[in-house]
Amino acid sequence: MNYRIVGDSDNPYVDVSLPTGQRIKLESGAMVFMKGVNIEGKLNSNSKGIGGLFKAVARSAVSGESMFITEAEGTAPDGRIGIAPSVPGCIRKLTVGDSQYRLNTGAFLCCDDSVGYNMISQKNLGKAVFGGTGGFFIMETTGYGDLFVNAFGDMLELEVTEGDPIIIDNEHVVAWDSKLDYNIRVASGVIGFTSGEGLVNEFHGNGKILIQTRNVHSL
Repeated sequence: MNYRIVGDSDNPYVDVSLPTGQRIKLESGAMVFMKGVNIEGKLNSNSKGIGGLFKAVARSAVSGESMFITEAEGTAPDGRIGIAPSVPGCIRKLTVGDSQYRLNTGAFLCCDDSVGYNMISQKNLGKAVFGGTGGFFIMETTGYGDLFVNAFGDMLELEVTEGDPIIIDNEHVVAWDSKLDYNIRVASGVIGFTSGEGLVNEFHGNGKILIQTRNVHSL
């Protein structure tokens, strides 16, 4: 993807060159401007017809993601589209292929048409009910290409190594290497909330995690 990240660190957008025939996918409602580009809203599902509609509705209900996704296609040699997230903060490009990622709710911004994703069910009921990383399902990437994620505040990278797990507040997780395992648990105290931290993710294995420095729900 030929792109520029434009603007200051708090309020950037992605300016993507989209010449004739090239296509990308973006979060519904994320388009800022376009020229020489055609956009089309589609159900956020790999299936068509009434089955696709039900899957898109179910996916939205259990994951917190939109039931629609926008596809953009260049219609002119100098086609361009500007894409921005709904909250102020950082935008980061991830290269999907040798590494695949799992995304927190609201982290997806846009990607090459060659990048896809599946909804992966959480491992247990505790994660599904209490987890801040997508509810009953989380998004896992597939394919090859560029993927852009956004954060509320700045976005930082943490490395996890085998035998040295890291604990992160649920609301600060943006994306993580799909090879990592994790558990969701209460932070501290008899009922888990006496420290004010609530629920946390404990990551194990080898890989990287992207975190955001601010919590949109605390705002």
